[in-house]
Amino acid sequence: MTESVETFQPDWVSHPGETVADLLDERGWSQVELAARTGFTRKHINELVAGKAPLSPETALKLEATIGGTVRFWLAREAHYREGLLRKSSELALSSQTDWLRELPVIDMVRFGWIKRAPTLGSQVGECLRFFGVATVDAWREKYMKPLAAFRSSQAVTKKVGAIAAWLRQGEREATAAACGAFDEARFRQLLSSEIRKLTRESNPAVFVPRLLAMCAQTGVATVFVRAPKGCPAYGATRWVSSDRAILQLSLRYKTNDHLWFTFFHEAGHIVLHGRQLFIEGAGAIDNEHEDEADRFASDVLIPPEAAVRLPTIPRTNAAVSQFAASIGIPPGVVVGRMQREKLLPWTHLNGLKVSYEWGSTAEL
Repeated sequence: MTESVETFQPDWVSHPGETVADLLDERGWSQVELAARTGFTRKHINELVAGKAPLSPETALKLEATIGGTVRFWLAREAHYREGLLRKSSELALSSQTDWLRELPVIDMVRFGWIKRAPTLGSQVGECLRFFGVATVDAWREKYMKPLAAFRSSQAVTKKVGAIAAWLRQGEREATAAACGAFDEARFRQLLSSEIRKLTRESNPAVFVPRLLAMCAQTGVATVFVRAPKGCPAYGATRWVSSDRAILQLSLRYKTNDHLWFTFFHEAGHIVLHGRQLFIEGAGAIDNEHEDEADRFASDVLIPPEAAVRLPTIPRTNAAVSQFAASIGIPPGVVVGRMQREKLLPWTHLNGLKVSYEWGSTAEL
């Protein structure tokens, strides 16, 4: 999870003249007295106290000499006031764009800690804009909606572009915050077929997730697990944030180890085979040829072709599948998933060999 610096932003705006009036009351001075002591006209002091005149550096210097407070204090007081006015004006403008919030999974974004719940709809729009790193809703549509418009809608799930965009953006935030080396394709390929493949045998995510992330980061692939909000059907994605850093993002939508590892190696296949493109699994494929290639890549890394030819002959029992999995160094659940995808095994059979995961503090996902 990424962390943000919390700052106090009151929903009221107080001008410096109110502080001037309080200090005059403490001293029992009138505005006429302050005008005489500062050399300003009575009209200027009246406008200053009423918040109609800006507090200039000259005014700050004279207030320091007469009623106290440092120049820095008075200038900061004025700056905070002007900032407050600007924020109020901005919130008023954003309040006309609150329909945009209906396109976003705001409830889940708050629940997952991605954004704060704001007191008004206008300020909630501002909070969401800051999350996406854009200044306007139009800029959001240009940055996030246009790239996603190319993906066909899935027939199996209800898709909301705003939910997918939020999921992708959180992945960007977490990947950017993580330490990551420069992309090294040869090293990444070598790790995929060796150390990372061996890691599939570890069932505890508290153990394998940190190791997986560290190994990928060494090769310039920032790997992140990001929970999908409501309306986001995506279970995997890859894209490039720079010429030497890729993001491999997983949602754990299907909460078993066979889906997790097949999706990971599928996304890795996109990275090493298909250049610097955006791929999102579950949002509707836009290039079936690339998807088929990524499927073959994942299948061949997990179960090499010379071993895969034995799959049709394996007895459909827990013991036989487990023995085969052990002989090639992967967990039996991954073998079950492969056999089910190739219709060598019904989807209802041997699912007890799969490891299931849930999002939560103990899962480290």
